[in-house]
Amino acid sequence: MMKNNRLLAIIFLSLLAFSCGSDNYTNLQKSDAVINENVIIDTIIVDTEEVPIQTESHLSILIAGDFMQHGPQIQAALQPDSSYNYEECFARVSPVFENADVAIGNFEVTLGGKPYAGYPRFSAPDEYLQAIVDAGIDIVLTANNHCLDTGKHGLERTIHVLDSIGVPRIGTYLDEEDRDYYYPYLLDYNGIRVAILNFTYGTNGLSVKAPNIVNMMDTTVIARDLVKAQAMNPDVIIAIPHWGIEYETLPSKEQRMMAKWLLNKGVDHVIGGHPHVAQPMELLNDGQNFVAYSLGNVISNQSMPNTFGGYMVQLDFVKNDSITMLYDCSYIPYWVSRPHDNGFTHNYRILPLDEPDSLLTVKERQQRDTISKAMRTLFKEHNVGDIKELGF
Repeated sequence: MMKNNRLLAIIFLSLLAFSCGSDNYTNLQKSDAVINENVIIDTIIVDTEEVPIQTESHLSILIAGDFMQHGPQIQAALQPDSSYNYEECFARVSPVFENADVAIGNFEVTLGGKPYAGYPRFSAPDEYLQAIVDAGIDIVLTANNHCLDTGKHGLERTIHVLDSIGVPRIGTYLDEEDRDYYYPYLLDYNGIRVAILNFTYGTNGLSVKAPNIVNMMDTTVIARDLVKAQAMNPDVIIAIPHWGIEYETLPSKEQRMMAKWLLNKGVDHVIGGHPHVAQPMELLNDGQNFVAYSLGNVISNQSMPNTFGGYMVQLDFVKNDSITMLYDCSYIPYWVSRPHDNGFTHNYRILPLDEPDSLLTVKERQQRDTISKAMRTLFKEHNVGDIKELGF
C-alpha cells in the first residue's frame, strides 16, 4: 500500500511539472529534490519487482449412475430401417450433461453385437453408446457386474468401440499393458488433476478370460492402484465403486466400511452405483470428503420400487495455486417416463422431478410423484451435510 501511494505521488508530481511553466518546474525540482529521489527509487522498485499473481482454476465434474438397456428399451428405439434412435431418451437431460466440464456415466451393458439382448445378458446396439456420448457423457465406466455378459468377445468389442470414437474408459482392459497405460485414469482439466478409480464387487459369476482384466473390489489391488494414483500428483482422487445390495435404499455395512477404508487410504470422494435405487449422500470432514452410496439408474426398464429414478452428483472444484478445494457439491434428481406409462406416444425419457403436469399423462404424474416423494424423504432423513438439490 505504501508503494502504491508513493507511485501515485510521483505520477501527480510529474503531471504537475508538465502543466507548469519551466520556472515553476525548476523550483519544484530544487525544493523537493530529496523527496523526489526517494520516490523515484521506490517507483523503480515497483516497476521491476516480480509480484506473484494468484491464478484460480475451476472444474465441475458430473457423475451419473447406471445406463441400462433392457429388451423393451431396444424395441422402443428400433426404427423402420432397422437402425436405433435414442435421441428422445436423453433430450431433456442432455443440457445437464453438457453444462458440466466433464460428465461420467456407468455403461452397464456390453456392445457384443447382434443379436441384441436385454436382461440377463445385455448386448446393446452401438447406437446406444453413441447416443449417450452425443448427449454429453465424456467418460464411460465399464467395471460392473454386467461387463462380461457377452463374454470375452463382448468385453473386447466394447473397448474397441469406445476407443474407435475416442471416449475414455475406466474399469475393463484388454490386457495388463492396456491397464498399466490407462489406469488409474488421470483427468487434467484447467490445471486441476483428478485421478479416477473404478472397480466392481463381481461379474455375476462369469470368469474373466486371459489376458482381459476387470477391476475388482480387492483391497490389496486397490491399495497398489492408489499408490500409483498418488504418484501421478493429483489434486483430487475419486473412487467410483460398483457395490452394494440391489434395491436397498440404505447402504450396507460393507459399503460403509469400504467407503471409510477408501477415505483413510487417501481417496477424497466416493461415488457408488449398482443397487439400481438411490441411496443417501454424506458430506464429511468439514466438507473435504463426499460420499454418495448409490446414484440409482439413469435409464432402464426396471419396475421394482424406486428403480425408475435416481440422481446425478456434481462436484465443483476450485484451485488457487497449489491448493484445490471442493467448494460446492449438489445433486440433480430425475425420473424416467416409460412408453407404457405415457400411452406409447414416446420413447423412454429422462425427466426432471418438476416436469409440469400439463406435459404428462395421469400415470406419468403418479410415477413422478411416487419417486419424488421417495427420494426426497430418503435424503431428508439420511443425508449428512449441506448438499444442495438442483433441477434441470
